[in-house]
Amino acid sequence: MTTPPHTPAMAASNEAEPDQLGVARAEGDAYARALQAMDEESGAVTRRAGDYLVAFVQEDAEGMYELEDGRLVWREAPEEANAHLEIAVADAADGRFVPYLDISLTLLEGDRELFTTPMPFLWHPYLYHYGTNARVPGEGLYTVRVLIQPPTFMRHDPVNGKRYAEPVQVVFEDRRFTPGRKPSPDARPRGADTGYAG
Repeated sequence: MTTPPHTPAMAASNEAEPDQLGVARAEGDAYARALQAMDEESGAVTRRAGDYLVAFVQEDAEGMYELEDGRLVWREAPEEANAHLEIAVADAADGRFVPYLDISLTLLEGDRELFTTPMPFLWHPYLYHYGTNARVPGEGLYTVRVLIQPPTFMRHDPVNGKRYAEPVQVVFEDRRFTPGRKPSPDARPRGADTGYAG
């Protein structure tokens, strides 16, 4: 069951004047445009839950760079991986991306739980998000259950800082998955394959 939505405070305080809150909203508007681009490219679905706006999308499995021994190495998606799962989380009041979250994703096919996996932060050229590669049984409808733990980072502001204090669950039902893999780019140097869920 999805946590009921709540809109956190967004009011002038000793930490933020109205024009400064406007700057935060403008940053959130830019992130919203990036979410819209993700939707147009891959069919993202978005839900309000707790203090958040949470988006989910399934794409083709893909490789990524990772720092290893002080240098970036390209890690290709393993042959078994056929999906890339992404979660984007924005503040429900100002729309800005929320970093440093502890997120887990559980994938179900009907009533059968396929796997639960952590969703680490992933840098992206236009949309910061959390994600992982995965192996799913095939094309079809799946239920995605996302659990966001309360972050442990400190929050400025006696008025606006009262947010993200409870665990939040978001359920995306009947999401059509189309498994696939992105072509491997000519990225160097190469490292071991990425991990994957499932």
